Parts: sequence; C-alpha cells; structure tokens
Amino acid sequence: MIIDEMFTIERLSANALSEELIRNSFHKILLTEKGNGEIGIDYHPIPLQDNSLILAAKEQHIGISETSITGFLLQFDNSFWQRTPVSANNCKEVLFNNAIQEPLFPLSSEDFNMLKGLLAAAYDDFIQKDYSNKPDVLAAYLKIIIIKIANIYYLLNTDTGTYDNQLYHQFLSLLNTKGNATHKVEEFAKILGVSSRKLSEVCKNKGQNAKELITQYLIGEAKKNLQFSSKSVKEIAHELHFSSPYQFSNFFKTQTNLSPNKYRDRFVKIGI
Repeated sequence: MIIDEMFTIERLSANALSEELIRNSFHKILLTEKGNGEIGIDYHPIPLQDNSLILAAKEQHIGISETSITGFLLQFDNSFWQRTPVSANNCKEVLFNNAIQEPLFPLSSEDFNMLKGLLAAAYDDFIQKDYSNKPDVLAAYLKIIIIKIANIYYLLNTDTGTYDNQLYHQFLSLLNTKGNATHKVEEFAKILGVSSRKLSEVCKNKGQNAKELITQYLIGEAKKNLQFSSKSVKEIAHELHFSSPYQFSNFFKTQTNLSPNKYRDRFVKIGI
C-alpha cells in the first residue's frame, strides 16, 4: 500500500506552498502559523492570517499566487477516510461534504497549539519508513484532528453573538444552494425571515456586505463554468439566472474587466 496516494502531510516553510502540492481529489486542511498573501478557493480570495485554519473539500479549485506560509498542509481522499471509525463520519461531513462557504477559521492560541501539536506528530509518523500498521496510525491521527476541528467549528457557530453568527452562516449555506436562482439580497432575507437591512449589517460586520457576497459567488460560478466546461455563454447565463447573455456578459466584464469569451480564451491559449 502506498500511503501518499491516499494521504499526505507537508510541513510548510515560507514559499513552499505551490499548486503542484495541491491534490484536486483530496480534502485539504491547511494550518497557517504565519501567513501572507491569499489563496483562492473556487475563485473566491481567502486572505491568509497567522494562527488560522483553512479547509477545502475535494474538487474545490485552489489557486495560489504570491504567498508566504509556515505551517502544515494535510490532504486525504475518501478511500483513506474509510480507515477511520464510523463514529467520526458526521464530523467529516460537516466540515467537507457541506462545502462550507467560510473556509477560514481564526484560532485561539490554545486551539492553534493543540492542532499544531497533532499535525506535527502526524507529520513525524508520516515521514518514517513504512511499517505494517502505519496507515492505521495515520488514520487515528486524522480522526482526532477532524473531531477537534469539528468541535472548534461548532463552538465558533454557537458562541456569544449567536443569533448574528447563525444568521450569517445560514445565509452562506443558502447562497451555496440557491445562489444560481436568485441574485437579490431581499429575496435571501425573506427566506431567512429578516429584513434586508439586518442581513446586510450582519454580513458587513463579517467583512463583506450581502450584495458583495452574492456577486462573489456568481463570479466564482461563472469562472468555473468558463474554465472547466464547454457550455456556451448563453447556457451559463441561463444556468445562473441572468435575464439574457448580454446582461451576464456585462456583469462579468464589470467585475473582471474581461468579457466571458476573453476570459475563456486565456485558458484555451495556455492549454488548460
């Protein structure tokens, strides 16, 4: 059994993180001790922070530009996860299968040091020569790490300021499922049972207002379709519920300074 075909962990130093390290079919856990720059997850920019955690599910597109990171990158696929006890499945589903829209977790010093210690121990075992139950040992580490992260996620979402926190995450979840069908803040607010003003205030307190998050979602979906599918601009416009290809093209160009076709051509020319 070749472990690194199912599970891998890297200790990162400075500029060691690159797109070559990223495995598209693996779930990813990135712990940053020191971080500068940003990475893109499904074309949504995620600013790097010190003492933080970033999660990305398999198949999510990861883009890395000029970054400097120290920490750990753990990646695993679903076949390796099967080695962990069934009791941890719910934790893994919460963190990865639901495609969390806010993948960055700022960590307390206590939580950071705890996760750093676990990842360092897993890394030390991973780089040892193979032995008979090495996969099971690494699976045990993975189970503990996932459960600890799930507990942190739960506490972040049920802490004081709970109502606003829960409303924000409900909006992100709704955006993930209905973002193609509606583009209006008031429609999301109606579904959530709050005023548009309240929803916008809650989102703004998190860094971006509701309209900006909707726009960010639509641009991310448009870029994925243009880069990785053969759908026409008309088909993409229809799928994203724009009234016409012209409206979609105008929206896309306003946000990116490129027409949809010119954006797609950039990737065709470099063979992507």
